[in-house]
Amino acid sequence: MRILLVEDERRLSAAIVQLLKENQYAVDAAFDGESGLDLAMTNSYDALILDIMLPRMSGLEILQTLRKEKLNVPILLLTAKDTVEDRVTGLDAGADDYLVKPFANKELLARVRALTRRTGNLQGTENLQVGPFTLDFATREVQKNGQTINLTSKEFQLMELFLRNQGKVLSKEIILDRVWGPDAEVIGNAVENYVHFLRKKIDDANTPSYISTVRGVGYIFQVERGR
Repeated sequence: MRILLVEDERRLSAAIVQLLKENQYAVDAAFDGESGLDLAMTNSYDALILDIMLPRMSGLEILQTLRKEKLNVPILLLTAKDTVEDRVTGLDAGADDYLVKPFANKELLARVRALTRRTGNLQGTENLQVGPFTLDFATREVQKNGQTINLTSKEFQLMELFLRNQGKVLSKEIILDRVWGPDAEVIGNAVENYVHFLRKKIDDANTPSYISTVRGVGYIFQVERGR
């Protein structure tokens, strides 16, 4: 697995690089936003770790540029800010996860494992088609009635889980385990937030949502509801 780290704090960058290499990841490091974007655009990575506050170009600007270019590589944002508004801004821009400094090494590794696990497991998998939806695992794109829907890596994983369990109630605990991984420490209402993001992207106006909330339990995805 190959990781790109863009972090301008040299000591922190060196510590993260050493940690990842000790855990069998190949790592490239950049110390400013423009260099990081150049590496991300010209190389293939299994995940990106971006500090938000960077010289020359912010982590959010890198993220937004990559998503505009249809690069759906999983992205973890690092930040010293811990307000709801900051987290929502990053997730809305297309980030897959969000980690607040200072953090424990074990937590960072758990987040990286969760991001890269699906990337490796889905290579070579055939497309999945359920109702109007088609998941292309080679390009990690989702189409609805032939029209491409731009999803983040985490939204793609959630969509796959729902489609493979169409018509079944999934608890929040199952969703957390399958999408984020059993070791991940997830901030706040992560499941609720991502279900909300996914609904906004796949549902049609004036029709019931494909994803229904089962109060006190979790969620159920029903293809026939959105038609």
